[in-house]
Amino acid sequence: MDTQSSPTSSSTTTYRNPIIEQRADPWVYRHTDDYYYFTGSVPSFDYIELRRATHIQGLADAEPVIVWRKPDTGPMSHLIWAPEIHYIHQKWYIYFAAAATDEIVDGLFQHRMFVLENDHPNPLEGTWVEKGQIMTPWDTFALDATTFIHQDQQYLLWAQKEPEIDGNSNLYLSIMDNPWTLKGTPTRLSIPELSWECIGFKVNEGPAFLRKQDQLFISYSASATDHHYCMGLLTADIHSDILNAASWIKSDQPVFGTAEAHSQYGPGHNCFTVSEDGQQDVMIYHARNYKEISGNPLYDPNRHMRAQIIHWNADHTPNFGVPVADHISTDQTASVDHAKES
Repeated sequence: MDTQSSPTSSSTTTYRNPIIEQRADPWVYRHTDDYYYFTGSVPSFDYIELRRATHIQGLADAEPVIVWRKPDTGPMSHLIWAPEIHYIHQKWYIYFAAAATDEIVDGLFQHRMFVLENDHPNPLEGTWVEKGQIMTPWDTFALDATTFIHQDQQYLLWAQKEPEIDGNSNLYLSIMDNPWTLKGTPTRLSIPELSWECIGFKVNEGPAFLRKQDQLFISYSASATDHHYCMGLLTADIHSDILNAASWIKSDQPVFGTAEAHSQYGPGHNCFTVSEDGQQDVMIYHARNYKEISGNPLYDPNRHMRAQIIHWNADHTPNFGVPVADHISTDQTASVDHAKES
């Protein structure tokens, strides 16, 4: 997301969390029609819904429309995860991950990345056409595809298991030939290597792109999806070769994580948008409001969609603070302390 024109001054914009309950992996896109379009993982993992509103808070009451259901068999027939909606070359696209089975093999689900296309002006209407799987160099666990334009070039950013690297997933970046096809050799940007990226599982996933003045940022989520889940940040100069992994500097500590004092646990899988007045940058993310989980945290449905205003440091780097408490306006409780509470 480009926030080049957004000033760093304060605004009266406020949000009260949670905004949408039981919607993990939330994605919000503000279009030129001034609607915010929302999608996210549903607890049953078997369909994709969209909703829209002219205000982020209004997404809570917006009527959801199911735009695609998984088939009974085939590569997209199980565990529909993390849909995102994008507008590219006058068409709408939804990126999502799906698997041919619920089975876990060698510690991993069997997800691959897929794309839907719709040429109707309103993506809640029209027909969504399956464009197929995004093919990468490895036929392995892959998920969380997102896309952005930088210097007139479309890129895909995603998480995948590389066979020769230990862990669940790393972050990759590639130029795109079209909205469902990669071009050239992908660049591996990051692997889970720091202690806070490897709790429970070695995970780098859920990347999101943010551009601010002369810097580029990629946020991502790390570790198991319980209260250890947290966010890291990659930073690059806007004039650098972003396909050179050396251009990106990784934060040595989480930039957003569990806040026990606010009863917010495992925040992550975020995206970025702007406030209704265009004056502030907003982070959308999910988190739970309790710590103890029975069974596999992936199947606990209570990761709720939330919004929080981003504050900017003097050096033009984002300061995400800590997750705000439920039912408190975000501008009243956002902290400038980067430290993760545990």
